[in-house]
Amino acid sequence: MFDKVLIANRGEIALRVLRACREIGIATVAVHSTADADAMHVRLADESVCIGPPPAAESYLNIPRLVAACEITGADAIHPGYGFLAENARFAEILEGHGITFIGPSPEHIRIMGDKIEAKATARRLGIPVVPGSDGPIANTAQAASIASAMGYPVLVKATAGGGGRGMKVVHAPEDLDAAIKTARAEAAAAFGNDSVYLERFLSAPRHIEVQVFGDGRGSAIHLGERDCSLQRRHQKVWEEAPSPALNASERAGIGAIIAAAMQKLKYRGAGTVEFLYEDGKFFFIEMNTRLQVEHPVTEMITGLDLVIEQIRVASGNTLTLKQSEVTFTGHAIECRINAENPETFMPSPGKIEYWHPPGGLGVRVDSGAYQGYRIPPFYDSLIGKLIVHGKNRNEALMRLKRCLSEFVIDGIDTTIPLFARLVKEPDIANGLYNIHWLESFLKKPAQSHSSMP
Repeated sequence: MFDKVLIANRGEIALRVLRACREIGIATVAVHSTADADAMHVRLADESVCIGPPPAAESYLNIPRLVAACEITGADAIHPGYGFLAENARFAEILEGHGITFIGPSPEHIRIMGDKIEAKATARRLGIPVVPGSDGPIANTAQAASIASAMGYPVLVKATAGGGGRGMKVVHAPEDLDAAIKTARAEAAAAFGNDSVYLERFLSAPRHIEVQVFGDGRGSAIHLGERDCSLQRRHQKVWEEAPSPALNASERAGIGAIIAAAMQKLKYRGAGTVEFLYEDGKFFFIEMNTRLQVEHPVTEMITGLDLVIEQIRVASGNTLTLKQSEVTFTGHAIECRINAENPETFMPSPGKIEYWHPPGGLGVRVDSGAYQGYRIPPFYDSLIGKLIVHGKNRNEALMRLKRCLSEFVIDGIDTTIPLFARLVKEPDIANGLYNIHWLESFLKKPAQSHSSMP
């Protein structure tokens, strides 16, 4: 086991990793920008190192400064959390070169799954069902038109690198294809430094289902069930739950077995998530995230496993001790991402939290680095916390969530809590009848017309 872990992140995930390290007796090092000097994980860590000014490129993304922080403090491992450098293969390689363990997958697997074309080819080779589309990047509009004509419209133009909806355009007619490709290329080049794009069949009303996997890098791998992440705004997840209300036990076991077998063949190490579009009883691979997900707590709530501790154990050289037959799923869990944003316009709302009162009680978890008096900086992602509830079934989880949202008070800034308070009252949500387009349609209605409003 490691003696000291440096946490190369900020916010709620940095605090999440710190708590896991504390529980297994590992010393922690918090790195921070000047904007995060008062962050909770910085206050609680055994040591802290300022690594630069607020811009992420000069602090959290500055690899030399992170390596130097390890050398100064004697940290023998780095946990990257999610975002920033969590899926940067070069970062993992540099750490290995300095004798520092990267708590995550191998650089090779990060690189393979970081390129969507290569990831799709790998998935197909491993027996994972994929979305029909081009076999590789498209060279020009004429080639794309030929592929699109064979598949049929609508089609999806997607960047081969990155995610979050950038470099992604839906095309409904041939005459719109050229403009969509040019726009997607421009967005991809600006966001990822890579303008390569490819085509996929566009599914009209799918759900977003992801399977949590875990491997030890030596050929043992298990799945920990699925999460339903279909409630999205601009391709960004808003609400996640496990298990999915759309799957039955047979479908759950079937796709889980396929993914676990694939990860065994790949000799994957650590935590990962294989993401699918699910429509008409069929799964279509879209990508694999080679890191811990924001929504990992819902899996922890239904399995009773601490995924961060398991990440640390495997990275330190331990094999998986849990067999697939020993994984059990209990009850239902839902997570809401609480952002510092206006709940209707979604404009960011940085500033000082004047009053902070999180909910509590049985089956309630709040993951957040925020506190009363904390000033949310304007330089980073607007996520300030996650509300996770667990119940013996989905109805109990929904009722618990409704109660918790009514208790959760954050004053001084705008948050998305009122949005969730509306969503939890919607009949479609209560019945689990939603897909990846549902939330966008809901948000187009005036707030007063939502059926959940009094």
